[in-house]
Amino acid sequence: MNNLNDTKRALIEKIGIFHEGIGLQPATGRVLGLLYVSDRPELTFDEIRETLGISKSAASNAINLLLHLNRLEYITYAGDRKRYFRLKLSRWRETLIEEIDKVTEFSATLQEVLLHRTKDTPGYNKSIDELAGFLNYLHSQIPALLQKWEQSKSA
Repeated sequence: MNNLNDTKRALIEKIGIFHEGIGLQPATGRVLGLLYVSDRPELTFDEIRETLGISKSAASNAINLLLHLNRLEYITYAGDRKRYFRLKLSRWRETLIEEIDKVTEFSATLQEVLLHRTKDTPGYNKSIDELAGFLNYLHSQIPALLQKWEQSKSA
């Protein structure tokens, strides 16, 4: 599995840096990058660890986090005790909607915050209200946006 060319290694790094920017640990981002660029969509723990040159604990922590975040899944094959990890791409729409739901649910919390904030900071309160409103708007627009995108693919 260590036969990655320089272009693929650079892509793994680029994907890793992107995911670091959204709060994931470096090894976690690199695991995602490797699984995107690998010629085989399913890799074992040892293949991931060896290819990326990371410790067992870093690989284990990254994989467990990605499983917890619903970004990875694993499969097994009869007669083979190893688990093969792969990106959970088959349900990307549902996963995206679930993630957006989590973010937009924060809008209700922000509205509750506004009920308990002082009225002495109207500008700040307005900013919180605008954020809550945008999250609600985003939530309402996602289904139509996905439908529009699906229609554009078939056109």
